[in-house]
Amino acid sequence: MRPAFAVGLVFAGCCSNVIFLELLARKHPGCGNIVTFAQFLFIAVEGFLFEADLGRKPPAIPLRYYAIMVTMFFTVSVMNNYALNLNIAMPLHMIFRSTSQSSLSEKDGFQAFAWWLLGIGALTFALLMSARMGIFQETLYKQFGKHSKEALFYNHALPLPGFIFLASDIYDHVVLFNKSELYQVPVISVAMPIMWFYLLMNVVTQYVCIRGVFILTTECTSLTVTLVVTLRKFVSLIFSILYFQNPFTLWHCLGTLFVFIGTLMYTEVWKNLGTTKSQPPQDDKKD
Repeated sequence: MRPAFAVGLVFAGCCSNVIFLELLARKHPGCGNIVTFAQFLFIAVEGFLFEADLGRKPPAIPLRYYAIMVTMFFTVSVMNNYALNLNIAMPLHMIFRSTSQSSLSEKDGFQAFAWWLLGIGALTFALLMSARMGIFQETLYKQFGKHSKEALFYNHALPLPGFIFLASDIYDHVVLFNKSELYQVPVISVAMPIMWFYLLMNVVTQYVCIRGVFILTTECTSLTVTLVVTLRKFVSLIFSILYFQNPFTLWHCLGTLFVFIGTLMYTEVWKNLGTTKSQPPQDDKKD
């Protein structure tokens, strides 16, 4: 039941998280850093209180291994954020990762195309780094045991000092968020800038999403985790196209097809199907 519960968290958290991320990115495409910082801060504070026991509980996995994992995790998050600024449409972003309308049609010429290519390169690098991080996590869990909540805490707490280098960008978006129109929050009837409401909901749903992913990494192989996350991306992709009416061209279709064919090849589904078909039928002859 634990893997099934984790899959439920992934789909419920990640798919709803995409909604609020797109609402944020449509208004301010460059808000990725403040979104990531808020997510990391929330998860780190929650983990410090309930997992690390206010710092009194020593980690089961040595910190030097977490330092390696954190470097990869932080790099993936930042690269994904900057891709939103490089003419990458939200559906294409979800194909590579998990979540701005493209301005490529508005900015003609080589410069816009070059930025688009740079965005594709950033997403590709982040995808490969994310896959390598999953394998590294699986290796650690085999050696030191399964500690999903601990890994979740240290992966979000240790990178926090790195946001100092992004402080200027984060502050600029704090100012922009404060200037957004007021929104009356349902149920509690509290008015707040709508961008802060979107960010709050994004952070909460991201916690649910990432919690499910980290549980999966302890219960299943990295291969299974990749399949679940890929399927979740497909559901988010379809929802984004239908609900937000994002453009989805023939090239996007081809890109999606290549991603899923690659996933099936990676899982050796074709090999397993061929093995099944090549097996001779069992007869019931008795000696």
